[in-house]
Amino acid sequence: MSFRRALALAACGLAGGSVLFSAVAVGKQPARGGDAEPRPGGSAAAVPPASAAPPGLLLLPPAAAASCPPAPGWIERPAGTGGYWDSNWDRREPLALINLKKKNEETGEEELASRLDHYKAKATRHIFLIRHSQYNLDGRADKDRTLTPLGREQAELTGHRLASLGLKFDQIIHSSMTRATETTEIISKHLPGVKKISTDLLREGAPIEPDPPVSHWKPEAVQYYEDGARIEAAFRNFIHRADAKQEEDSYEIFVCHANVIRYIVCRALQFPPEGWLRMSLNNGSITHLVIRPNGRVALRTLGDTGFMPPDKITRT
Repeated sequence: MSFRRALALAACGLAGGSVLFSAVAVGKQPARGGDAEPRPGGSAAAVPPASAAPPGLLLLPPAAAASCPPAPGWIERPAGTGGYWDSNWDRREPLALINLKKKNEETGEEELASRLDHYKAKATRHIFLIRHSQYNLDGRADKDRTLTPLGREQAELTGHRLASLGLKFDQIIHSSMTRATETTEIISKHLPGVKKISTDLLREGAPIEPDPPVSHWKPEAVQYYEDGARIEAAFRNFIHRADAKQEEDSYEIFVCHANVIRYIVCRALQFPPEGWLRMSLNNGSITHLVIRPNGRVALRTLGDTGFMPPDKITRT
């Protein structure tokens, strides 16, 4: 590939196919030390005319941009907006729940407003995603992959941390796998009275092929189809704004696995889900997502283990 063609492709990638030209530094390298030396008197350099290339820069003509392939659909900005956020990501946006044809033909603005209020969420959901504690990697079957002594200590520390927050937790939903179930049992001792619910949806698996790929973890392709659909179902089932009937803010704990948590975080923040493996989570760590009534999502903490002594932290 020619150097000029490579520069054109770089311009396309950086600008998403919408830029007229791009300037790429070539030739003379910056002075030793990184920053260019200031001019005498501290005056700024004159700005060259748009039609001329500044020294050391190569301008790409408009034709380079015209030949750019269209940007992928998931990164295209909607017309007239400044971001990519899909306000109806959980299919609970009030306006999307109303029959539009009936609204246009039979209702006035005041009645529409009252109908929208009927579907609007009022409460905030706080989602605490807990990764299970360290477990026995030598176990051949799931029932043999029990927590190690250190893993049990980690679960105690996580439970103590959650209890110290002083929040009224509504429920603990956990993966049905042994290591998650045992972690839940230890945590729940610190949160008496909080109901526990087991689900197969949160079991560990391969959510989606990671990008970039890694050499140390390559499951069979069929796993992405089997596990991916299940983990996506877990996301849609558990991660959404509050129901319109919910009056008070809720605090829910989900004890599951690193792959599941990382995928959920990417999906909730509307980041490319293929990037889930770029994050790393310690055993017993706490990830805190907040879902506001308007559907906006914020990540308060990711994989927090600051409450553990350094010698108790693992990532197995």
